[in-house]
Amino acid sequence: MKSPVAKRIPHLHKLHGDVREDDYYWLKDKDNPEVIQYLEEENRYYDEIMRPLEERTEQIYQSMIDRVPESEEDVPVQYGPYFYYSRMDKSKQYAIYARKRAESRGDLSEAQEEVVLDLNELAKEDAYLSVTEQRINTDQTRLAYLENRDGTDRYTIFIKDLETGELLADQIPDVFLFGSMEWSRCGEYIFYITVDEHQRPSQLWRHRLGTDTDQDEMIYEEKDSTFTVFIAKSQSGKFIFVESFSKTTSEVSLLDADSPLAPLQLIDERRDGIEYSVEHWGDDLLILTNEGAQNFQLLRCPLDDLNSRENVVAYKEAQYLLAVHPFHDALLVAGRENGLTQIWMVQDGALERVDWADPLYTVSVLSNQSYEAKEVLVEYETFLTPTTTYALNLQTGERQCLQVAPVSGEYNPSNYRQEHLWAVAKDGVKIPMTMVYQKNAFNQGPAPLILHGYGSYGANSDPHFSPYRLPGLDKGIVFVTAQVRGGSEMGRSWYEDGKMQHKRNTFTDFIAAAKHLIAHKYTTPSQMAARGGSAGGLLVGGVANMSGELFQVIVPEVPFVDLVTTMLDTTIPLTTLEWDEWGDPREREDYFYMKSYSPYDNVEAKDYPHMYITTGLNDPRVGYWEPAKWVARLRALKTDDNTLVLKTNMGAGHFGKSGRFNHLREAAECYAFILDKIGVTQELKI
Repeated sequence: MKSPVAKRIPHLHKLHGDVREDDYYWLKDKDNPEVIQYLEEENRYYDEIMRPLEERTEQIYQSMIDRVPESEEDVPVQYGPYFYYSRMDKSKQYAIYARKRAESRGDLSEAQEEVVLDLNELAKEDAYLSVTEQRINTDQTRLAYLENRDGTDRYTIFIKDLETGELLADQIPDVFLFGSMEWSRCGEYIFYITVDEHQRPSQLWRHRLGTDTDQDEMIYEEKDSTFTVFIAKSQSGKFIFVESFSKTTSEVSLLDADSPLAPLQLIDERRDGIEYSVEHWGDDLLILTNEGAQNFQLLRCPLDDLNSRENVVAYKEAQYLLAVHPFHDALLVAGRENGLTQIWMVQDGALERVDWADPLYTVSVLSNQSYEAKEVLVEYETFLTPTTTYALNLQTGERQCLQVAPVSGEYNPSNYRQEHLWAVAKDGVKIPMTMVYQKNAFNQGPAPLILHGYGSYGANSDPHFSPYRLPGLDKGIVFVTAQVRGGSEMGRSWYEDGKMQHKRNTFTDFIAAAKHLIAHKYTTPSQMAARGGSAGGLLVGGVANMSGELFQVIVPEVPFVDLVTTMLDTTIPLTTLEWDEWGDPREREDYFYMKSYSPYDNVEAKDYPHMYITTGLNDPRVGYWEPAKWVARLRALKTDDNTLVLKTNMGAGHFGKSGRFNHLREAAECYAFILDKIGVTQELKI
């Protein structure tokens, strides 16, 4: 089967005295049968290319399935008289959420399980299911949850009576997928946030149970198209915070959870460039803000005087503060220091770090814990250490290990290594990389290697354990993550230096990382793959144009590759929210800077690596037409015989198929393609 050829219909974009040719612009019309026909033709070509790899795909898939434990269960988290947890059975695609009523953790083994929500039952009738937020009301008799079945960001609230198991008549559509639903303390009202026609979360509503949704009252609307609105309940349960955000500015109002009909109370008016978040602790509000502190400082103000501010701890530039976790008896702060996640306890006006022995790790405080908790659950993992849950004693600071996540099959961490590497960027800045590999991977010299990157929105790429990575490690593959600028691994400045007019640093950092790995003989261009998803797909897509010769294969998943066209189209979901991240191409300087690295706009008549590209027809974040257009242009211009495939999920969105086995199947297909191209054929002996 020959590779598909998309027809060309001349279309010109004219702006700032510049003309951009876009012969595949027609692929944006989802209602055009020819568009669907083309995507399906690409899928048939994908199937044809992957057919010789079916045996390898199945072998990889089964090796991943073998790593699925017979059962997995989270450490139960106490909330009032109940302990809540989720569990997974090996034969199931989805999680089961449950609870037990018990006086203490020691009584759980004797307590009877009550299933709160079984996603496997919900998923029976549809190929796709996503359930995100779940909220229990104060007296713990009702569960509100968000459900979606098409892969978009439009979810529906369902409310389940936990005593009868029946769903209430109350159903609320068009609710955003997260940060969008909270109960009043009395349980008579539920607050929710709906999306507009562009799927932007913009309106806050109040619904009284038992009434029609057409009687719901809108109590806040965010009219600035560059802002979104979210809600979150304080750890204490006393307040609901209404948070309006852009990429650079925030504004928070209070809603008293005990007075659901009371008006909102504004804390600080939005000021350009000032970001802050709020929590409640005792008689004070806690405010985490970047005002006068690039890496954020922690302030307090009394509830009876919201204009007052004083420091909780002294500001230190080396400590990047990201979240506050207040409990009745202690205050915890989460953030970053020395390039790693950290947890601190506030003691005597100072931050006392909770220390860990490993040189590379990720640590976090579990959400939805009781404000009255005497012990706080903390999750810890490394590339070599499965997710481990500790109980942190708030009085003594001592830690007790409650659970280490099970790993099915043989696993000896001494057979593997993890390292922290540093590359030197084009401008002399040191770029951190994390690496994990099987101990004999380099015995025969340079090894097959997959280099991953993201580098946008300040999101971090931290070390994590995955049992599904083990089959790849056992084949001798080295996994490296380049923590390029655009993330926040090294603090807020790391993010600022990889966005807007500094965005090219993200690409050149990744290229520097690849060159470092080659120069130090960890790998060779013929053995190296690059992989990135969404904004990470933009990263590796840009690198394909800039330095594709460094890689044998590049895997851009749901890639954001036509950013100039998208950022000019305000009818596309979420476009206006992105101008503070990439720039606004209506401005001349931003336009030409963005065009200089846009993967679609910079395709050339030259050789490209093998490429494995994915998208989702219902993706609201990165329109399917971006990778589809890009592939069409690559096919028309590239001068090599390397393989180029496009896989479109016709019934899903940004996150691919739902269900863990479906995810593993997709991962196995991708790995089979990569391993075939970088020459991995057998297991590596230990």
